[in-house]
Amino acid sequence: MTQNPKQLQLLEKLENSQTTAQELSTLIKSARDIMRKDKGLSGELDRIPMLTWIMFLKFLDDMEHIRESEAELAGKDFHSLIEEPYRWRDWAADEGGITGDDLINFINLEEANLPDGTKGQGLFHYLRNLRSADGKGREDVIATVFRGIINRIQSGYLLRDVVNKVNSIHFDASEEMHTLSRFYETMLKEMRDAAGDSGEFYTPRPVVKFIVAVTNLELGETVLDPACGTGGFLVEAFTHLEKQCKTIAARQTLQESTIYGIEAKPMSYLLGQMNLLLHGLENPQINFGNSLTVKRYNEIGDSDRYDVILTNPPFGGEEEISVKNYFPTNMQTAETALLFLQIIMRRLKRPERNKGKPGRAAVVVPNGTLFEDGVCARIKEELLKNFNLHTIVRLPKGVFAPYTGIPTNLLFFDRSHPTKEIWFYEIPLPDGRKNYTKTKPMKFEEFSDCIDWFHPIAERQENEYAWKVNVEDVLKYDEEGQIASADLDIKNPNSAEGLANLSPAEIANSIIDKDQKMVDLIEEIKAESLAEFLENTTKIAKWEEIRLDKVLTERKEIPDPVALDTGEIRIVSKISFNTGEIEFRESTATKTKMIQFQPGDIVFSGINAAKGAIAIYPNNAEKPGSATMHYSAYFVNPERADVTFLWWLFRSKAFQHILLQSLPGGIKTELKPKHLLSVSVKLPSLSEQLRIVAKINHLLTKLNEVCALSEQLKVELSVFVGSVAIF
Repeated sequence: MTQNPKQLQLLEKLENSQTTAQELSTLIKSARDIMRKDKGLSGELDRIPMLTWIMFLKFLDDMEHIRESEAELAGKDFHSLIEEPYRWRDWAADEGGITGDDLINFINLEEANLPDGTKGQGLFHYLRNLRSADGKGREDVIATVFRGIINRIQSGYLLRDVVNKVNSIHFDASEEMHTLSRFYETMLKEMRDAAGDSGEFYTPRPVVKFIVAVTNLELGETVLDPACGTGGFLVEAFTHLEKQCKTIAARQTLQESTIYGIEAKPMSYLLGQMNLLLHGLENPQINFGNSLTVKRYNEIGDSDRYDVILTNPPFGGEEEISVKNYFPTNMQTAETALLFLQIIMRRLKRPERNKGKPGRAAVVVPNGTLFEDGVCARIKEELLKNFNLHTIVRLPKGVFAPYTGIPTNLLFFDRSHPTKEIWFYEIPLPDGRKNYTKTKPMKFEEFSDCIDWFHPIAERQENEYAWKVNVEDVLKYDEEGQIASADLDIKNPNSAEGLANLSPAEIANSIIDKDQKMVDLIEEIKAESLAEFLENTTKIAKWEEIRLDKVLTERKEIPDPVALDTGEIRIVSKISFNTGEIEFRESTATKTKMIQFQPGDIVFSGINAAKGAIAIYPNNAEKPGSATMHYSAYFVNPERADVTFLWWLFRSKAFQHILLQSLPGGIKTELKPKHLLSVSVKLPSLSEQLRIVAKINHLLTKLNEVCALSEQLKVELSVFVGSVAIF
């Protein structure tokens, strides 16, 4: 199709305005360094919101440029959201424009000298008074944002320098937007760290990713966060659903009628708007206000309900009496977390009004919500009788460090039917750790076992971290039939704490039962010897000998330095000899040349490959990984080999012997790609490889059961000895 001159002019402008990732990194760093000189800004808690409102206005102006050009191409009239001389292009775009006290007065005062030489409203005063015809337009969002902001920058000269830096950012370029979204997430994390125990607006990203991953969001569903803060849940939900968009109509649905939020704090409202805009949500539907008082509890109807609610509501605080009055008398409480739980339950769609599909929720709650009585017990009775509380995930200590040491849990429930049984899953701390900290936080990978276990619910099995209880064992009533307690603070029965409630006889019976299970499993494993399987059912002599360069392709990509700097692409610290698992660095700093690899690749430690330091980068990893040049990574040709089969082969003693013979200096020589790719191995057919891997997995499942039973027996024996001694 032939493009007219105006279209070509617009495309040329966009192409020429690109800024590289490295340049963007330098721009943002320079702007932040300038702000550190201003006496009105005392730390990141001041600086990042100030940088955000400046970026917000530049973003709006870039979007207005695009809409204006599109209207011109279509021959339509264009109405600007912001009038002259308040648009970015009018007062900020000229590097030599208004500065010093004149700039500060223009921004801060109700009436000021304007950049065009006239007198009129100051910038913030003008923006705070914007109105749309129906009260629901972008003008109203802008007004709400700026009503909650006070400009704290004191020096107009420093402010001009910052404005000039931000003016070089092009929000109309998609690649820059992607890079900026990564930078912005990093800045929000730094702001969270600076906030310490007042950082109530942040939920750790691994927790957010886990919740979205197991909630199974589907395009066409509505998603609400009634306490959305800086937008972490909504950004993750948007990113998850964006992958499902295959048509223009699907993308329009996602953009216009899917993601919703409510936020009561002005600064979090601004940060959340910016976060969502940078991640590609063009018109964030975030309402400013308190979810607890938007409507009275009994006035919330079908039009106020959503398919999915994901949230980490405030906890540890108390609400005013006026807020409590929005709730039924017998459910009134000052505790914020309990009021939010009621609102979440009320705002979920009913299946009978939603084509049979029940609304569902995932909510972060403190431990107190699980065990408290009184009003809390009545709220939990409502939850268990009218909703299906199918899962409680118990998080380890320190997940929310440094803001709170209160233990936290994740509730997963829906409106399908009353609760019959509740599954619990206790996320274990990594070996050798007593808790998480600010400097050593939880990682998303530590949820992987729980993710594998989570779906489908009907196929769940109890294990050392998972157990279930019947609802009848939770709800306890007094003689008058009133709820007395609804204790959901149920300890892992496989832990010492959980076993403390059992009698010595009960523990003894459990030990005998587990011991017999172990014997049976070991007999089964012995009877299903892998060596006999290979000897009797496969014809090893007929396996094809093949050079590895016919199967493996070396990865030679170099990672994006900005992605390394922001931590988006993580760096390998080491590969375990025993398990072949990758451990990643805490730090992102590196001076060494790097390689990049993709999910599904096989990664070798050049120094320790002959000892078993070989790993598969998981297929479910969302981003590439990276390592120093002392590692090598390879794409496996799926038509010639199965990556899991190769992993087992490469870690075998036979292959390690081949490696030692192939390396010129033996075990002390670093394994280079040229050495590895020249090695020849015998491979069965692809179908035979898959059959062997299935057999290995089958045996591993039984071995893991034996190991789990062994660990449980250690705990039970320890408790049993103590209980007998006391008895």
